[in-house]
Amino acid sequence: MYVAKMERENLPLERRLRQEILFARERVYRFGQPTPMERLFLPGNDPAPEIWVKREDLSPVKCYKWRGACNAITQLTLEQRTNGVVTASAGNHAQGVALAAKTLGIQARIYMPRSTPKVKQNAVLHHGGELVRIVLSGDSYDEAVLAAREDERSSGAFYVHAYDDLKVMGGQGTLADEVVLSGHGPFDAAFLQIGGGGMASAVSCWLKTYWPEIETVGVEGIGQASMKAALEAGKPVELHDLDIFCDGTAVRKAGELPFNVCRELIDRVVTITNAEVSAAIRMLWETLRCISEPSGAMGLAAVLKDRAALAGKKVLVVITGANIDFLQLGLIAQSAGSMNDASRTLRVHIPERTGATLALLDSCFEGMNIADFQYGLNSPDHACPVFTVTAENADKLAELPARLEAGGYQWEDLTGAVDVTFRAISLRGDLLSHPVFLRLDFYERSGALHDFLSRLIRDRASLCYFNYRQSGERIGRALIGLDFQSVGARAAFLQDLPEHGEGYRSCRPVDEATMARMTA
Repeated sequence: MYVAKMERENLPLERRLRQEILFARERVYRFGQPTPMERLFLPGNDPAPEIWVKREDLSPVKCYKWRGACNAITQLTLEQRTNGVVTASAGNHAQGVALAAKTLGIQARIYMPRSTPKVKQNAVLHHGGELVRIVLSGDSYDEAVLAAREDERSSGAFYVHAYDDLKVMGGQGTLADEVVLSGHGPFDAAFLQIGGGGMASAVSCWLKTYWPEIETVGVEGIGQASMKAALEAGKPVELHDLDIFCDGTAVRKAGELPFNVCRELIDRVVTITNAEVSAAIRMLWETLRCISEPSGAMGLAAVLKDRAALAGKKVLVVITGANIDFLQLGLIAQSAGSMNDASRTLRVHIPERTGATLALLDSCFEGMNIADFQYGLNSPDHACPVFTVTAENADKLAELPARLEAGGYQWEDLTGAVDVTFRAISLRGDLLSHPVFLRLDFYERSGALHDFLSRLIRDRASLCYFNYRQSGERIGRALIGLDFQSVGARAAFLQDLPEHGEGYRSCRPVDEATMARMTA
């Protein structure tokens, strides 16, 4: 047995990895069952690839990481089990270690960054029970690794690496074995997200064993492309800055073993933006009713980005996990990337006079959907409202600048601007005469907001404040500020204003304390 082990260690890395994947078949299914494959049909009539999704979000720990952790820990000696295990993880690998530790009766300490979402911490404790202790250390995965390695040196516990370990990589490769056995192949291409590279290296190794012609595409976030940097440098290198939106793949330096496999078996690496990931998360929800964490949707994001070129091909993507903080879902849903239609954010300069905003809406924004409207009075002469506009037809959206210029409007593109994202809407109270602020709940349909403004406000008051963002509900909600030339004009407007009316469910003034705070 010892000789056989030595012989295996002298084999080329790819052959050793194939053997480890083969042996992992005997071990991982003690801890969980194979996950399904599911066809994803893209909406629309444009040419599209045939997409098959490997649903690792339906695994015992809602991500693929259980495979590698369980395969590695199962192979520990009695002495190693007695000393316990230690690891560092941003969340998903930790759950796999916890599952294996509880099943095998092994003590485990898991170091996690202090910023780790509660959903992942709670999941670790759920799967590990009393045998697992979480230690929050540092503000990043790298700092948690340093603390866990120090624990390893001082305690003698066995360190279970999240990706740079052949046994861990072999366990991850069993998901590719299930793909081969599913009967849905062969595939023309597989889009595999990369963090440290353990999953992508093992899956590409196994898929190319059976389908040598398959194109394996590594997918990384544009702000966390450690494998791309390693391939360009010829060795793993450390990234200076790291985007953690896709926290499951936020690895500063690719693993040594995964790098050596990926440089031979990954055909190319593509990078994607956070907005493209958000769009993929929405697509997974709308097609499969699947809620993916950001890193889990990266493969699909790359396919959607290259949809036209992949038309007619059969492609594989892996939903690597669904361990997302509930609060993050709200941010993703409100992001520009998650919008179904094309969008653009513009600041338009208009004269500060009654009816100017309506004139702009009537002339330039006709047929378009206003998804976000931000404005506060800051000048007695001119106004600069900010609109995020969407359109089903991207060509119609592309015509908007020409419409504005034809109407004599100056404009600026503020798509992605920080102040717009954080809704920094300033308002000069000293410029107001007799203001009133209204909370408006209107039925969310095309043109409803315009109809309300046109019917009830036109020529009666100046718009001094507007805060509205589309939420996806059937009811849109906006906070509106109107300024009147006299107390009598304001009183007459409020007397005539029905609380309920055609096209809107409710319109009522805010309380005086709120109005005082806004105009101070």
